[in-house]
Parts: sequence; structure tokens; C-alpha cells
Amino acid sequence: MKIEQIYTGCLAQGAYYIESKGEVAIIDPLREVAPYIKKAKEAGASIKYIFETHFHADFVSGHVTLSKETGAPIIYGPTATPSFDAIIAKDEQEFKLGDLVIKVLHTPGHTMESTTYLIKDEKGKDYAIFSGDTLFLGDVGRPDLAQKAADLTQEQLAETLFDSLRNKIMPLADDVIVYPAHGAGSACGKNMMKETVDTLGNQKKMNYALRVDMTKEEFVKEVTDGLMPPPKYFPLNVKMNKEGYEDIDVVLDRGKTALSPDAFENLANTSGAIVLDVRTQAEFVKEHVPRSIFIGLNGDFAPWVGALIADVKQPILLVIPEGKEEEAVIRLSRVGFDGTIGYLKGGLQSWKDSGKDFDTISSVAAADIEDILNAPNTPVFDVRKIGEYQSEHVKNAKHTPLSDLNNYLREFPEKETFYVHCAGGYRSVIAASILKSRGIHNLVDVAGGFAAIKKSNIEVSEFVCPTTL
Repeated sequence: MKIEQIYTGCLAQGAYYIESKGEVAIIDPLREVAPYIKKAKEAGASIKYIFETHFHADFVSGHVTLSKETGAPIIYGPTATPSFDAIIAKDEQEFKLGDLVIKVLHTPGHTMESTTYLIKDEKGKDYAIFSGDTLFLGDVGRPDLAQKAADLTQEQLAETLFDSLRNKIMPLADDVIVYPAHGAGSACGKNMMKETVDTLGNQKKMNYALRVDMTKEEFVKEVTDGLMPPPKYFPLNVKMNKEGYEDIDVVLDRGKTALSPDAFENLANTSGAIVLDVRTQAEFVKEHVPRSIFIGLNGDFAPWVGALIADVKQPILLVIPEGKEEEAVIRLSRVGFDGTIGYLKGGLQSWKDSGKDFDTISSVAAADIEDILNAPNTPVFDVRKIGEYQSEHVKNAKHTPLSDLNNYLREFPEKETFYVHCAGGYRSVIAASILKSRGIHNLVDVAGGFAAIKKSNIEVSEFVCPTTL
């Protein structure tokens, strides 16, 4: 038996490759499926099944393409209603994979079709569960994503999730291994551990949602408390996962169209495309195409694209480092953004060489503006998450979280110079690019963000431990 977790940090997502006696099952594959096919081929094995734990909201699965390429059937749990051919398994139905058995455990609550897959080893012993978004390490899946589809309140879904955990998962032995679909950083839960594999026994001790003496009412309250609104692209990803999508090769061919500066500019003006600059923040601060939006590949690229651009059908033109064209298009497609229509050939240098205007962002080190930021009337804007801000912040800073920046545009001064920061500099440059694209140019980025501020003499609020908030 071979079980491999294929973890993608940008999405905090775990796909799984399971092999036994020359037969392979893939669970929750990513959009680009070639690595799975290659891995099976190199092992002299064939992909027999593609299991989906639910209709994912935060990424587009590779199930449709992988089934087309291999002939392997797609398997969902009970109540799933995909638009394409799939096996809709019954609760406790078993699938043979070499010497192993994969048993279906219907565990609704995160969504109504959510299913956990239990692996039994060659001796018939329960070995591991692939829990999807039902059970995370340290947390459980948020119960508010399927409300419209299931016509249920988040409280009703939380009650259903409570029953699923108690009746299907918690009775399993403590030595059963837990392989979740996501880890820390995913928007599908609130408080996940940084680890990506654990035993069920340890989760029974560590995970607040598995507390033995917890009542259903307590569970509902704790699971639904503090849920932030889901990113706007989530329902669009569900739709693609449920109904199908373009083949990744088609998306790649279109997205990797090289455009001269003139062609790039003309297409930007006529197509309504967003110009997305995916270089580093230092490069963007120094020089960029006017009104372009920065979201760098080196950060949490795909989630921020989804949160800030929202419409997966939005045409996109890329400013990109040489050699990163395919990576950028693939990472956009992972969250359903298939509308990349080309990139600037030769990068920003070719844009400048053609004589076209470029823009910059004013950025200064925290240590150089201590007196300015300590002044009581200096406008400072913190674009970190609410927990980060509440924990500790510049004393006179206003909180304008990046995820909701468009809702705070009236907060920024029209003429007075103001200062923007995040934790380390990535998100503040994203924010600055959005503000400048809206015609707001009187801003200064605080280089290095709050980490640099903490090392300076800038006054900050007293620290509050996030767990007490």
C-alpha cells in the first residue's frame, strides 16, 4: 500500500494518491492532472477511481479532465448531483483497490454531499480516513457554504455536521490516520493546525469540535461563531466542479499568448481585461503598467485573486517574470480563473522600451518615518485581517482589511498623504495597486509592514493574545 499526500501550499490543499497492486485511486485532484498520470505510469499502475469528497468551493478539481484522460470513473457520495457521468455511491458502499477496500462514509454538514472515505488495509483493519472538509486538523469544515444549494441555514448544517462526526468518525479507532483536504490558511475553516496529517486519537484530544462532552447546541455555537463571509468566487468554483469546465490545455494555450506592448495595450483597452502583475512587490513598487493590479506569485496568489477579482469569467492580461507564464495560468485556473488571454512579451522592460508610461508606488522604511507615524493625526491604514489588527496595531491606525478594501474607499483621504501597511509588505502593495487603479495616488507604502514597525520606535497598542479575542 502506498499513500501519498500531494500538498499545495498556496491553496493549503491536500490531494491524495493511493496505490495497491497496480491500481490507483486519486482523491480530490488539482486542476492539472498530468502529475497523477505520470506518477501512476512510472509505477506501472493504472488509475482505477477518482474520488471526490464534495463539490469544492475554494478550488477547481481535476476530476473531469482526469476521468477523460484515464477512463477512470468519478465517484461522489450520496446526494451529489453532478452534470456529468459519475458514480453516486451509497453510504457504506465499498470499492476494491488492489488489496485495499475504500469504504464510503456519508458525512454531510459542510455540504450535504460531503463524504469521508475510509481505507481498510489488506487485513481488513481500518487504516485511514480521507475526511475532505468534514474534519480538519484542529477544526471542522465551515457549515455556511451550502446554504443556497441545500436551502438550509448554517445552524441546521452545523447540527448535521455534529451528527456526522459523532456517528461516523468519532467511533473509529484512535490509531486511524486522518488525511484532510485542507490545512492552515484555507478559508474553508477557522482554526486549522499547521500539520497536515494526524491520528484520530490525537484529534479527539486536540480538536475542540470533537470534545466528547460537547452538546449539539454548544457545537453549533462554536462552529458558527466568528465566521467571516466566504470569498465571492466560492459559488462559481462549486458551479464549475458540479457542471464541468474547459480542458486545462485549452486554457493554457489561450493564456500563454505572447503580446507586444502595443497589442497588450490595445487588448487591455478593448477587452475589459484586468492587467494583473504577478512579479514581486519590490519590482511592482519600482515600476509597473499604470492601473495594473499586483498579486505576486510568491505569496498566497490564488486565494487573493479569488477574493479580490471574484468573477472567474473576468478576462486577465498578465505581466509576468520570464519563464513563469505556464505557472501563472495554471495557478489561476486552479481557482477557476480561466480567462487569461495573454501576457506582455518581454515583461515590463519591453513596455518601457516601447516608450510607454509606467507608474511607481512611494514606499518608505518604517524606521525613516517614526515621527510621522507617531503623530496623532497621521492617517495610517492597516490592511491585515481583523485578528491581526485586534492583537496589535499602530496606535492611530484604522483597520481597512484587504479582503474588503472596496468597501473602505471613502475612508482614504482625497488629498492628504496617508500610509498603508500589512504584516510584511505583500498585502499592502496589493492594496496600494487597487487604490491607485481607483485613482487614489496620495499613498505611501510602509516597507516591511508591521514586522518592520515592531522593530522601530513607532508606538503600537498593547499585545492581546489572539486566542482571548
